Amino acid sequence: MKTIGMIGGMSWESSLEYYRIVNEEVHARLGGVHSAKCLMLSVDFAEIEEQQRRGEWSKATQGMTDAAQSLERGGADFVVICTNTMHKMDDEVEASVKIPLLHIADAAAQEVRRLGLKKFGLLGTRFTMEEAFYKERLAKKFGLQVVIPGAADREIVHRVIYDELVIGKIVPASKAEYLRIIADLQAQGCEGIILGCTEIGLLVQQADCALPLFDTTLLHAKAAVDFALA
Repeated sequence: MKTIGMIGGMSWESSLEYYRIVNEEVHARLGGVHSAKCLMLSVDFAEIEEQQRRGEWSKATQGMTDAAQSLERGGADFVVICTNTMHKMDDEVEASVKIPLLHIADAAAQEVRRLGLKKFGLLGTRFTMEEAFYKERLAKKFGLQVVIPGAADREIVHRVIYDELVIGKIVPASKAEYLRIIADLQAQGCEGIILGCTEIGLLVQQADCALPLFDTTLLHAKAAVDFALA
């Protein structure tokens, strides 16, 4: 079994889910008393959030590359960044180490493509929804058509993530807003929704929605186990 290196803390609420899922998956597949071999370097999200808000992406990139290198020195066989937004600097992180980086968007897109879907809605932070780094990878590498909410709804999605979900606050009214936004994306012809923020699955689950939901936390963690056991 390979050792999974996880860059976590963005937020710790979803990093906890990563740790739970990789261990449950390893146990389910290997049985007995097996658990995952993993390392997690958990950052202080307050520092990351401030860098994002100020547009200090070079500082954020340095933090991610330092974390990846620390995991490599610690014995990790590959790296997963336990957040969607910080894949903005995935090229720099991957270049900074000799071990592989498993990209979160690839894990989601492979499942979308497995089901034969082409057009889907993307929910996430403002950076993930509006910037090119995530959408272009899905479009160019996997041939997927990406639809994002309108400006006012993007602000709602972003605000709920940073003001509520990253501190574990689950608000029924916010869930209702997310479901309304998902319904609007469905009305635009979306065949599914990628939950492109690792906290969204804490708020909205498949049981809440008829449209297929692709939880990037779950899919990324399962992809890490696939790679660890390959």
